[in-house]
Amino acid sequence: MIQSLTITDVKTDSGASFAELNLYYQHFGQPLDKAPVVLINHSLTGDADVTGQRGWWKELVGHEKTIDTNRYAVLAFNIPGNGVEGQIFSNPKDFHTGDVAALFLKGLELLGVSKLYALIGGSIGGGIAWEMSVLAPKLTQYLIPIAADWKANDWILANTFLQKRILENSNNPLEDARIHAMLTYRTPQSFDHRFGRTLNEELGIYNIESWLIHHGKKLAKRFKLEAYVLVNHLLASINIERNGEKAVDLIKRIDAEIHLIAVDSDMFFTPEEDQKTYSTLKPQKASIFYHELKSIHGHDAFLIENDAMKQILKPLF
Repeated sequence: MIQSLTITDVKTDSGASFAELNLYYQHFGQPLDKAPVVLINHSLTGDADVTGQRGWWKELVGHEKTIDTNRYAVLAFNIPGNGVEGQIFSNPKDFHTGDVAALFLKGLELLGVSKLYALIGGSIGGGIAWEMSVLAPKLTQYLIPIAADWKANDWILANTFLQKRILENSNNPLEDARIHAMLTYRTPQSFDHRFGRTLNEELGIYNIESWLIHHGKKLAKRFKLEAYVLVNHLLASINIERNGEKAVDLIKRIDAEIHLIAVDSDMFFTPEEDQKTYSTLKPQKASIFYHELKSIHGHDAFLIENDAMKQILKPLF
């Protein structure tokens, strides 16, 4: 069930002000004051619905699942402006992911949660998790960014730039942006494995084409253009170094045991970035670990390879 918190007197880093801002969230499992709390940050076009019948991570989160709602209190916030409950903002540049992280931290405060057992985020959600941990270094026992990074590197910036161009210039902006995005979320090997140049006889096109069209139309039906423009902007804004301090110094201050989970075939948030973070920090921070999910499916593998994800997460939960 979607619930709401009202945050008052919000001022973002850009100087934008909001007398009130609603932060929408969902809470699963145990009471927040009776069990370890796990916060899960959703990916670009996801939402706070992480478990249950329609939950996007229901294979890993739920009754007797890896993140067991019989044992943990599970929270998930919606990125403000992602369209849930009709919430959108007219100026995406009012926000960056650090602002979103600050709002999530305020949400935890309003809920009376001062300490997390685990802070997990996939893709952009992992970037927000990094930003939260920099703003509140003592927040969580475990920090688990998945298929994510503490920055938007040039490859992410290039792709979000192209997405912005598509959103501004296409006659079918959401559909076409989604089709392009799917090419970065999967791999050539994943497409070949699934489709193998087969034809959709009914439509007279290749099955890969009909699949991409399907995903474009599906997103256009459930997502607002203004929301997609915002989250695409946010993706490009990930950067814990925005105030001038170096990532290595910021990450060293984080008390959490950090578990970086990369996908070996990820062509979006590439594993090399996590490997660089790990190799740079490990000599100075013993409590950082690197895990690599082996898959042909690319960035989306953390949503597909459920058994492999369970094996990585199980020792922590």
